[in-house]
Amino acid sequence: MRSTGLHLPRGATANGHYALDIGPETAGWTYSGLRVVELAPGGSHAFATGDSEWIVLPLQGGCTVQTEQDEFQLLGRDSVFADVTDFAYAPRDARVQIASGAGGRFALAGAKCERRLPARYGPAPEVPVEERGSGTCARRVRNFAAADAFPCDRLIAVEVITPGGNWSSYPPHKHDEHRPGEESELEEIYYFEIDGPNGLGYQRVSPSREGGADVLAEVRSGDAVLVPDGWHGPSVAQPGHDMYYLNVMAGPGGGREWLIRFHPDHTTGGYR
Repeated sequence: MRSTGLHLPRGATANGHYALDIGPETAGWTYSGLRVVELAPGGSHAFATGDSEWIVLPLQGGCTVQTEQDEFQLLGRDSVFADVTDFAYAPRDARVQIASGAGGRFALAGAKCERRLPARYGPAPEVPVEERGSGTCARRVRNFAAADAFPCDRLIAVEVITPGGNWSSYPPHKHDEHRPGEESELEEIYYFEIDGPNGLGYQRVSPSREGGADVLAEVRSGDAVLVPDGWHGPSVAQPGHDMYYLNVMAGPGGGREWLIRFHPDHTTGGYR
């Protein structure tokens, strides 16, 4: 049963400029990574992208993102619960600087990759927003870097807002095997924020194989859960406290696909 180290409470991976720093080496896998950088007013942070592609995603506040050839002004947002945000894509083998006059928090969603694509700006109005599920399983999905929404080499990333009292990531599903046309192999990070003081949620990951991931975690703002394999879901939001999570995925497949299998013991009717 693999559970140790899959729930990372706020601060558990803090490292220098980063309030959260999850790389492939930290996670024990090959591709997916996530960092959160917090900037004081007038602050800046520079980093080398190395062998990974990165999306700079404002969680709170706006910023300027500059590479060697390009500069993007991100308007950002007041909080992850306010609305979709614009974002910037930075390619591998580049130098990036993030600067914020008013300060803020910014997620860096990354994936090790092979191709060096051009730096680009992602406008907020072009982010596809999907209302998924129904009833107490209704949630809003912001597909800003879904496989069919924004070009990347390997990175797939989306945001989900789950209303207080609702379940999301339901029915439980998995993507830990390569089955052409049916399932793609993807490593996944969940990063959580909960609306309101003292809010919490719960995240379940259950084994899809002997000795696989098995997690039932109480999650709070700033926590992360790693999903190297297994059936993941539900994600449960405390009544009165909306839940946000950022999903970062990447894997070894030749095509950039998000193909999932639902748990056979759970119905998909009305909830998917």
